[in-house]
Amino acid sequence: MMMFVNMLITAAVSYIIGSIPTAFIFGKILKNIDIRQHGSGNVGATNAFRVLGKGPGATVLILDIIKGIVPVAVSGFIFPGDANIPIMAAIMAVIGHNWTCFLQFKGGKGIATSLGVLIGLTIALPSIRLAVFLCVLAWVICFLLTAYISVSSILAGLLLPVLMIIVDAPFSVKALSIIFCVFIVFRHRPNIHRLLQGQEPKVPLPFHEK
Repeated sequence: MMMFVNMLITAAVSYIIGSIPTAFIFGKILKNIDIRQHGSGNVGATNAFRVLGKGPGATVLILDIIKGIVPVAVSGFIFPGDANIPIMAAIMAVIGHNWTCFLQFKGGKGIATSLGVLIGLTIALPSIRLAVFLCVLAWVICFLLTAYISVSSILAGLLLPVLMIIVDAPFSVKALSIIFCVFIVFRHRPNIHRLLQGQEPKVPLPFHEK
């Protein structure tokens, strides 16, 4: 019974933390705008960069990552020895970011928060650190080569479960990586559509030809 209560409390708190719409809040504070009505309309760090600028965008990115780290790391500290509770925290934090209760269950795409929960899990599970590092490295390389955040994120999402299998992560972590992969691809459906039509915007990088 106590385990069920712990899982329930962890799920609820993690969802609320993940649901904090940082890009929306910064849009209201800095420009008094609803960021959902500007740029791509997404409530995430990428759109914050486009609409609010580099400084606020970077701040939103960091806070969205922290939203993932905190519930996973704290739940792992409070309930040591039970990997299921941090896994629950990880899933609910990303669900909160993607479908926030504060914005009629419409949120971001979960990339930064997913990275945050993976960082949180590496604190408790050193065996997955290599997989997380390689996943992030793949994102960075793809982004530098293509200048597409969406392509880089989809690639990293697809690689994540493969890398977790290669490093022989615990079954619950493998299952989590598959869930994240599905979330990432599902949330990037509009981007995939724009990519197929050649309409997906690139991030202007100084070493890319205009």
